[in-house]
Amino acid sequence: MTSLQLTDTVGALVRDYPSLAALFETAEIDYCCGGRQTLAEACAQRGIDAQTFLKELEAAIETAPEPAIADLSLTALVDHIETVHHAYLQRELPRLEAQAEKVAAVHGSRDARLQQLHATVVALAAELKPHLQKEEQVLFPRLRQLEKSYDRAVDVLISAAIDCMQREHEETGVALSQLRRLSDGFTPPEWACNTYRVLLAGLLSLEKDLHQHIHKENNLLFPKAIALLEAKRLACAS
Repeated sequence: MTSLQLTDTVGALVRDYPSLAALFETAEIDYCCGGRQTLAEACAQRGIDAQTFLKELEAAIETAPEPAIADLSLTALVDHIETVHHAYLQRELPRLEAQAEKVAAVHGSRDARLQQLHATVVALAAELKPHLQKEEQVLFPRLRQLEKSYDRAVDVLISAAIDCMQREHEETGVALSQLRRLSDGFTPPEWACNTYRVLLAGLLSLEKDLHQHIHKENNLLFPKAIALLEAKRLACAS
């Protein structure tokens, strides 16, 4: 039986055992932006019995094989994030914006929150588009370069870019929380039309993908990059 500890951080748990993400999602425990919390702290915040939840996590690990994403090189991890998560956002954000606008126009008089929902989707998309560009055009090329050679100027740029990306991830987390609140946990009312239901299903998928996306960057990619930077600094200094 795998032995986990209540002092383990939730980000590290999902980093080492990606299949646990589904359980954290169900429990509404933030393992991406809130990944530095210990399991005990996260359970206390959600009013969950920590020992019971710990046993559920251990049982899930025993029954699910783990992909080796944590073992990917820096370049391979960057490629994975771009091809899986960036591609998803570039495909889905325009669709979700259009659906949110339509639902707000048709049903906004019945539920005023739909106007706020639409505005939040638009604002989130407006934040994510330049965020992806900064990653693809500034940070990710430097991370690929870092595996090949070390340059002090690139070191400073990478460190500053990582700090910026982490701050923007926090803003994304706030927007996702607002979407969940405005939609009653992405639960459609009985009178919801099919477009409304499809929108909420799409926003739930967006939340899940962004949680995985941010987790892979905050808890896998960035620590791996920082560790490599430190190793290369030491190598250059010796």
